[in-house]
Amino acid sequence: MRKYFGTDGIRRIANTELSPDLVYRVAKAGAYVLAKHTDHTPTILIGRDTRISGTLIESAMTAGFLSYGANVKILGVLPTPGVAYLTKKLKADASVVISASHNTYEFNGVKYFSNKGMKIPDELEEEIEEVMDSDKLSSFSAVNDKIGVSEIRTDLIDEYVYFFRKNFEEDFENLDMSDFVVAIDTANGATSVVAEKVFTALGIKHYILNNTPNGTNINDNCGSTHLDVLKKYVVENKCNLGIAYDGDGDRCLAVDENGNEMDGDKILAIISNYMKEKGALKQDTVVATVMSNLGFKKYAENNNINFEETKVGDRYVLERMLENGYNLGGEQSGHIIMLDYNPTGDGILTSLMITKILLEKKISASKACEIIKIYPQVLVNAKVSSDKKYDYEKDPEIKAEIDKLEEEFSGNGRVLIRPSGTEPLVRVMIEGTDKEYIKKRAESLAKLIENKLG
Repeated sequence: MRKYFGTDGIRRIANTELSPDLVYRVAKAGAYVLAKHTDHTPTILIGRDTRISGTLIESAMTAGFLSYGANVKILGVLPTPGVAYLTKKLKADASVVISASHNTYEFNGVKYFSNKGMKIPDELEEEIEEVMDSDKLSSFSAVNDKIGVSEIRTDLIDEYVYFFRKNFEEDFENLDMSDFVVAIDTANGATSVVAEKVFTALGIKHYILNNTPNGTNINDNCGSTHLDVLKKYVVENKCNLGIAYDGDGDRCLAVDENGNEMDGDKILAIISNYMKEKGALKQDTVVATVMSNLGFKKYAENNNINFEETKVGDRYVLERMLENGYNLGGEQSGHIIMLDYNPTGDGILTSLMITKILLEKKISASKACEIIKIYPQVLVNAKVSSDKKYDYEKDPEIKAEIDKLEEEFSGNGRVLIRPSGTEPLVRVMIEGTDKEYIKKRAESLAKLIENKLG
């Protein structure tokens, strides 16, 4: 069981649980683990989102790297995929993003990327934890002329803007965009510094919302986790598409012209269908997690697309893609990985791809979504004892009830049980055609789990 790292780096309340001392140790240990095989002075990039605690964590992180003897380029506010892209482009040894993604402002977090611009695997995070709590740490201090130096490189944001121009400028120049308008919600987060520059550079008409970060308003009733404001805005202003990013900009959800949500499953369906038509979908395969809607699996079957399933977490989606040579994958939450462009989810990239597809095909967003039928989904949490939350598979009564439900659905519904990684909960998710019915069944199953494992 890991002590500090979760499914997406370390994420805690800033300056209490995520103290400067802890961050300093994470940095020093991380610099050692990620650069121990290099024969030169390592260079590490640091990017962050707009949280008030960002510069505090950045300072502690910088101190840890410099103390080890690594040189640091401080990128300032930049989306996670921008940091990943620059890590590869500049041939840096590693990078760190300081962000708590979609969480509220009082949280912050640390996620490491390798020299390939990819989130580091579980085993490297475990090694960093071992070093953090060992006696080794004090011996990793550089002295004299070996101490690292840092430099501010906020100008590198222009390289990230150029990445989009390089990949999309010619496409958009050849499309009729005269009547197309996008509403963009940057969640007062990391995309607030770059989204408007990108859409302006590509000549796409747009309105920008929630683009005035003040350190405490990131994800505050805005962005990909709070779509109501965007839905209303799109309908009232007759926009063709609404786009919502999360706090660190690696996720994107969308809203069609009627104000209906387009989640990651719908977006993956639209992009995979387009790529297959163009002969660009490698091995005709899409990778997604167990949380993907049953409707996505049915869409894949109906369109002769292979669907490969992983456990929850975009890093596991990426691992499967790399193992088997696939180039498209993602999560229902809006992490879409297009490996032909960038080795991490990229909200701006995803939104440009959706825009390009709608313009090229000359169809509305709602029409594009017709290729997939989303099944109703209900999630109920069962409160259980922490030490028993993985025992549901061993209980014959619980197992019998799950088997009975799955037999009853016979392919037109499913049951997914997931113990929470951080809380004393077992999550019961049921999909089916009748929302009221599956709600009752999910509540009943959750109650049984609570009674047996509470």
